[in-house]
Amino acid sequence: MNELQIGLLILVVTTIVLFSGFPIAWGLALVAVVFLMAFKGPASLAVVATQFMDELNSFALLTIPLFILLGAAIGVSAAGKDIYNSLYRWLARVPGGLIIANILACGMFSAVCGSSPATAAAIGKAGVPEMIRRGVPPALATGAICAGGTLGILIPPSITLILYGLATETSIGRLFLSGVVPGIVLVLLFSAWAWFASLVAKKELIVVDEHFTLKEKMEGMVRVGPFLAIIAAIGYFMYGGLATPSEIAAIGAFLALLLVIVIYRTWRLSDLWHIFRDTVRESSMILMIIAAAALFSYMMSLLYVSQSAAEWLVAIKLNKWVLLLAINLFLLLMGCFLPPVAIILMLMPILTPVLDANGFDLIWFAVLLTINLEVGLITPPVGLNLYVLRGVAPDVPLNVVLRGSVPYVFIMLAFMVLLCFFPGIATWLPDMLMGPGR
Repeated sequence: MNELQIGLLILVVTTIVLFSGFPIAWGLALVAVVFLMAFKGPASLAVVATQFMDELNSFALLTIPLFILLGAAIGVSAAGKDIYNSLYRWLARVPGGLIIANILACGMFSAVCGSSPATAAAIGKAGVPEMIRRGVPPALATGAICAGGTLGILIPPSITLILYGLATETSIGRLFLSGVVPGIVLVLLFSAWAWFASLVAKKELIVVDEHFTLKEKMEGMVRVGPFLAIIAAIGYFMYGGLATPSEIAAIGAFLALLLVIVIYRTWRLSDLWHIFRDTVRESSMILMIIAAAALFSYMMSLLYVSQSAAEWLVAIKLNKWVLLLAINLFLLLMGCFLPPVAIILMLMPILTPVLDANGFDLIWFAVLLTINLEVGLITPPVGLNLYVLRGVAPDVPLNVVLRGSVPYVFIMLAFMVLLCFFPGIATWLPDMLMGPGR
């Protein structure tokens, strides 16, 4: 068998193993071990432990559990409810103001969380019941939170962008900056759709004539202020060049813990146990996937599959935009079945040289890839946010949640096309603050 045939066999076997429900980390490790044994013999297994440990022996990986701790601390409190209530006081008289408030809350929560499911769950727990109580159609209510939650992997600090930076050896600080403007634009586009959809569904809405004084609006901002302070602190330390991403993650985690202890009185051992337990669980899962993906990539490289696949993609001499379309269609398909972490760690070692050879900016592609993966989070069969919202609103059927999410899928796909024509949407801010990239 030649290298490309071996690669095709690996793809088929890996697909079967992962779709069988086998844990991703152990599935990747199993496939790697089996193919090493089959093509390189038992002696090749001597590197398995070394590959695992070498991949995890990285100071940069500290950012992952620390940012997860930050998100877990915020998520266990009533912060999500406070954020959306505060924003609603300013938007109460705007058509669809409650829905828009929830979308804006998702954007703000994403800026201190870095996780899509955590964002959808935190805002959805308070927002979805309130919207449905006020007569917002269930599809519109759940779809807005489902899509808004995806911003957690785009707006920094994003765990997905951290993993992309590690996989492609690009600057995490530059990647974080590249997600800011696209994240804001998507928030505005989602809000515009919510406003339009609310006007269309106006007859179904229960009109509540609420008026908040300036004092009441400012009182609500007192709750939001600490979150804005954390965002500002992270931005100041990172983009001011005062600390590394790992140090910034530690500062953010500390501030988040301090916030929930002081404001929300989350100081009991039972409360802290939930925070640290969730942090350990999610961190262990992601780090094990990283280690297993490193072993999988080592196997692909040792069998010369990665190099052959990259050489083949370059050799077929497709128009660069046709190639980009093919890559994105493949990623959209993969995103419907696999989580972003696995896709990035499995595919970027192959795609990086191809993207370089065709002159694509890796920072720009990071944003395109992340939005692509956002679509996967709200499309079946493994759209994680769909099931998060199903858990938050058990009375709303899954097909209703999906129907409400479909317009946002088209918005994100249209925005991806816009990014191709105007890459500066992603690259302008990092280039302005950190100088032109390579």
